[in-house]
Amino acid sequence: MLGKPNIKLLLLTDSKRFNNHQAMLDCINQALVGGVDTVVLREKHLDSAKLLSLASKLQILTKQHQARLMIHTQADIAQAVEADGVHVDAKSIPEIRQMKQWLGDDYLISASCHDENELQHAESQGANFCFLSPVFPTQSHPGAPSLGAEIFLKLAALVDIPVIALGGIEQDVLPLLQGHGVATMGTVLNAKDPKSAAQNLLYLPS
Repeated sequence: MLGKPNIKLLLLTDSKRFNNHQAMLDCINQALVGGVDTVVLREKHLDSAKLLSLASKLQILTKQHQARLMIHTQADIAQAVEADGVHVDAKSIPEIRQMKQWLGDDYLISASCHDENELQHAESQGANFCFLSPVFPTQSHPGAPSLGAEIFLKLAALVDIPVIALGGIEQDVLPLLQGHGVATMGTVLNAKDPKSAAQNLLYLPS
């Protein structure tokens, strides 16, 4: 059993921000140098062939840096490239137990959660870790309500699996999260220096 992974900095992909896949891979490579320990390949617009190709290339990169690779939703792709696991949306939390039985104990399963019920449901289904979002206001969803650090910490304490903070993650909010792992997308992918952007998101208590 893989148990509870120690995730400090997770990066979600978004190839639409780049001119081509190689440009994104170059960015992710720099982010991995900067300390990203887990990458979630999240490319819902790609067909299976393109996703498989990108996943294969990303698996090589993550292995080089001893980082984890998770595939969003498509467990068959995760299995094909020998990724470390699968990430699912909140609506697919009921499928986690079946997915774990099919993949076996060597694969991590994570889930996107937004409230207490989803967190507890994901844990009961056997998820290895969860995202909880949005913790802070985000550029991608301006004006949308966010949890805030206090509620995030309260909800995260209700489950016995790692809870990763997602949404509005910047360097200045890290101390508020009391050492919880964080997930990001634009802060790293849009950065001129992805390596430094990643380094800045690794919380080092003083």
